Amino acid sequence: MNLGKKVNFFIVLTLGTSLIFSVGCSKKADGENKTAAAPKPALNVNVTQPVLRDIPQILTANGSIAAWQEAIIGSEINDLRLIKVNAQVGDKVNKGEVLAVFSEESVLADVAQSRAAVAEMEATVAEAKANAERAKQISGSGAMSNQQINQYFTSEKTAQAKLQSAKAQLDSQSLRLKYTKVLASDDGIISSRTATLGAVAGKGQELFRLIRQNRLEWRGEVTAAEMAQLKIGMTVKVAVPNVGEIDGKLRALAPTLDEKSRNGLIYVDLPDAAAHGLRAGMFARGEFELGISSALTVPQTVLSLREGFSYVFKLSQQKADVAKVTQVKVQLGRRTADSFEILSGIKADDKLVASGASFLSDGDTVRVVK
Repeated sequence: MNLGKKVNFFIVLTLGTSLIFSVGCSKKADGENKTAAAPKPALNVNVTQPVLRDIPQILTANGSIAAWQEAIIGSEINDLRLIKVNAQVGDKVNKGEVLAVFSEESVLADVAQSRAAVAEMEATVAEAKANAERAKQISGSGAMSNQQINQYFTSEKTAQAKLQSAKAQLDSQSLRLKYTKVLASDDGIISSRTATLGAVAGKGQELFRLIRQNRLEWRGEVTAAEMAQLKIGMTVKVAVPNVGEIDGKLRALAPTLDEKSRNGLIYVDLPDAAAHGLRAGMFARGEFELGISSALTVPQTVLSLREGFSYVFKLSQQKADVAKVTQVKVQLGRRTADSFEILSGIKADDKLVASGASFLSDGDTVRVVK
């Protein structure tokens, strides 16, 4: 083989090898492109859509349970020693029941002295009256001067006045005797006791506190806008965590709002609250049902909580059973059963991943399972 033929042979061999290599590389690149265009689905998912449903419109508020009215029962007499204390905190008492007793010996002595003074003055009045009557009978005979007759009449009036004063003093001492017994001013429960056996109490000193009629109420705090939605007589569900709940009735709305917080108090009667385990001072949450309105809702399983915000995954670019998902931030509203109201972020015709959202990321590919 001459030199020219050898050169031609090598040129043809080189060209053939290059062509084969180019075709192989082209096929390999096409295979890689196909693989990149069709990534493996990250998850098999079911699809759901938002549902329009009726949801109760609930207004919630926080507050504390308090006594409807708390009566202060104190001492109405000075410088006497307590010799009996009959009531303790938590006791149920009736109106007029004796809660404590002061020593009454000195008061009894004063009462006896006042009665004696009244008896003495009654005798003086009787004598003065008799003298005045005799003077009246002889007033025209000239046996006595007009001045003497007037003196008898004046003595009678003076004796009458002194008798009234003595009787008033007796009434005062009798009232002091009455005050030696401390009585319950109403039916209720003793909530506080400062009365101490053997102590000498001053007039007006507090001895007991009484929850009148054992009646409790819930005092909730609401904004001005919320207060405008409430009406007297509305039913309220009041609940104390881990204790119990009770239905109450809205009794009153505060006539003024706090100047700093711009919030106002609402007063809710709680009938038979004690029977449900509720006590004054407990923190409670109240719910008002204001009506029913329609709302766009999704099941709780659709939601993914990330960094304090709620998200859903919406399907897009679906081909056959494969689709791409987009992470969408949503604003939640009311809750009913296992569903949440969606205030913003999605529309009624959006297709959403029904469950497993916590395993997905924005832009993932999923396989839709029916």
